[in-house]
Amino acid sequence: MAKILFVMTGSDRWTLADGTQHPTGFWAEEAVAPYEAFRAAGHEVVVATPGGVVPPVDKGSLAAEANGGQEAADRIAGALAAMTELERPVRLEDVDLADYAAVFYPGGHGPMEDLAVDPVSGRVLVETLGSGKPLGVVCHGPAALLAAVAEDGSNAFAGYRVAAFTNAEELQAGLGEKAKWLLQDRLTEAGVDVRVGEPWAPNVVVDRNLVTGQNPASSAPLAAELLKKLG
Repeated sequence: MAKILFVMTGSDRWTLADGTQHPTGFWAEEAVAPYEAFRAAGHEVVVATPGGVVPPVDKGSLAAEANGGQEAADRIAGALAAMTELERPVRLEDVDLADYAAVFYPGGHGPMEDLAVDPVSGRVLVETLGSGKPLGVVCHGPAALLAAVAEDGSNAFAGYRVAAFTNAEELQAGLGEKAKWLLQDRLTEAGVDVRVGEPWAPNVVVDRNLVTGQNPASSAPLAAELLKKLG
């Protein structure tokens, strides 16, 4: 059994370009699907957030339309309720990477607000990348990569191939034109090689020890790739 660190957002809102607060958090499926895969493989999950706050779920991710029907939405909600680790997160500031075999960042718009500018999370990412340990990041989770600064001041993920929530998906979801910035654009500006797949279809990109997924549909296949790396 290995311990896998889930680094999750502590933000329940995302500030839009006009200053309004869009309610958000983490996206349920992107936490549930990998959690279930890792637990089924016999691994332990530890949740960490900035300051140790309980990670807020994006209520929109529990809606029937976000899950392909009410039955699936009920299953996700039930699975989320069973994830007791969410109720007792550790402080990200206190994390010792030596305690963990792999690190995973779920998405949701929350990371766009806090993890994108969190230097502690940035250091965890730089250290994980350098350690060779499997690192999984999905959907809006790659916003956290923007805070990963190398010693020379460049982005630690510059030159890496990644999948992340795309401009097309943000626009189709109705928030693209309201956002202060778009994830695909900002990653590209940082020198990250964003590999764009079809909107809403699974797209997982593996580059060295980094495994990234484009959207909620990519979370389960990403978890499978991460488990392969754990052996």
